[in-house]
Amino acid sequence: MATLKTLRTRIKSVKNTRQITKTMKMVAAAKVRRARTAVENARPYAAKLAAMLANIAAGATVGGPLLLSGHGHVKTVRLIVCGSDRGLCGGLNSSLLKAAAKWVQAQQAEGKTVQLVAVGRKIQVGLKSSFPQLLVASYADMGRTVEFSHAQTIATEALHAFTQAECQQVHLLASHMVSMLSQTPTFTQLMPFAVPTTGTTSGAPEYEPAEEVVLEHLLPLNLNMQVFAALLETSASEQAARMTAMDSATRNAGEMIRKLSIQYNRSRQAAITKELIEIISGAEAL
Repeated sequence: MATLKTLRTRIKSVKNTRQITKTMKMVAAAKVRRARTAVENARPYAAKLAAMLANIAAGATVGGPLLLSGHGHVKTVRLIVCGSDRGLCGGLNSSLLKAAAKWVQAQQAEGKTVQLVAVGRKIQVGLKSSFPQLLVASYADMGRTVEFSHAQTIATEALHAFTQAECQQVHLLASHMVSMLSQTPTFTQLMPFAVPTTGTTSGAPEYEPAEEVVLEHLLPLNLNMQVFAALLETSASEQAARMTAMDSATRNAGEMIRKLSIQYNRSRQAAITKELIEIISGAEAL
């Protein structure tokens, strides 16, 4: 049985931990509001840009820019995995790593060569541990605030690899924020641009300049925007997951304090009773 001093020390330690997790929950709650606002502002623009590109691409001539036509036969595929730099955010990064592992196995089963790019220190560590030979690039410690320049850096390197035929397809894996309690790993094909088979408008608008010229300018912009939107989604998911995790940790710490306090009181009562019995026994002996 633990001594009273040991129990007091444990109770104090758990109380300190509860204070830390409570503070982290409050900080995450403040950050998630800003991150969610940024996501909600970016979603319509990214969706509208992708829809407009799909509409133009559906009526474009055969061939077109490389970002639309692709390389043809796909031998090497690249996956950009967006995660977090910091931990203590529940199962966010582990869910992304599991989804990435399944994707890698599926691609390798088809005989394709896989390249991985990690965005976030935690994802970098996880991919380096599981697939060290497949990791070709990583981006970590890019700052606590998502900037469009971060997306441009990632997209530019991926575009260079695609145009130089180092890979024939580029996919993106990020955490989509469904709600404050739900974040889902989501895959997006970045290059070549995937034209939806349905959903395009039935009209045939005319573009000035020609469609191919418009596509050459909009496709790289869409690439940057899709990466930027994914970074925003992952950032909001991280804060939401951290807030949920810290709330759970705070409640668990409170429950542990309650149990330790009961154990402490029982041990203290037992010690007092023992001392009384010893005193009474000594008095009777005299």
